[in-house]
Amino acid sequence: MERHFDEELSDLKKNILKMASLVDDAIGKAVKSLVDRDEELAGVVENDDDYIDALELEIDRFCLELLARRQPIATDLRFITSVMKINNDLERIGDHAANIAHKARILAQYPKLKPLVYIPKMGEIAKDMLKDAINALVNKDSELARKMVLKDEDVDKLYVQIYRDAIDSMMEDREKIKSGTELIMIAKHFERMADYITNLAEDIVYMVEGKTIKHGFEQ
Repeated sequence: MERHFDEELSDLKKNILKMASLVDDAIGKAVKSLVDRDEELAGVVENDDDYIDALELEIDRFCLELLARRQPIATDLRFITSVMKINNDLERIGDHAANIAHKARILAQYPKLKPLVYIPKMGEIAKDMLKDAINALVNKDSELARKMVLKDEDVDKLYVQIYRDAIDSMMEDREKIKSGTELIMIAKHFERMADYITNLAEDIVYMVEGKTIKHGFEQ
């Protein structure tokens, strides 16, 4: 019986890693569609979000079944409940990637404000943060998860810079108001994405150490 439970936990781990891989791919494609003004690729990201949503529901159902049938305790209980939270955050990150792709299709219809520099950088940081989160999850590395939380500040700073640059461009040329507004909204999606990845890190610390580090507190 215990061996079968271990196999179920292994399957759950594989599924959450699959979910993370799909979300990572969505982020990369969303950034590329934006930089290359590739409307077709943006459409692919939007369509693939349905698959991410379906997988989220599947993982949630599996977690609930494990909780009901196995009634796990201690480490196993923390793992399953943490996966449920991570699963939800990954789905929301996927939503933001799809929203960015949708904005990329809109932005492609308007003149460029200027070469995109800070937006791709936000995407790079988000992908690096997600990669670290998955490594922390796989290796049960709470120290790596703790370090990830600090990277969120870099994304926040880039958001402020993008906001200021977009406002300046719109003030100089009224024809750039639509592009500037869309760019600010895209930057906000990346900023929120980083917030959710920070949530992943906090959930991993809880899973490994049984400690809560949310809101600047540790207990």
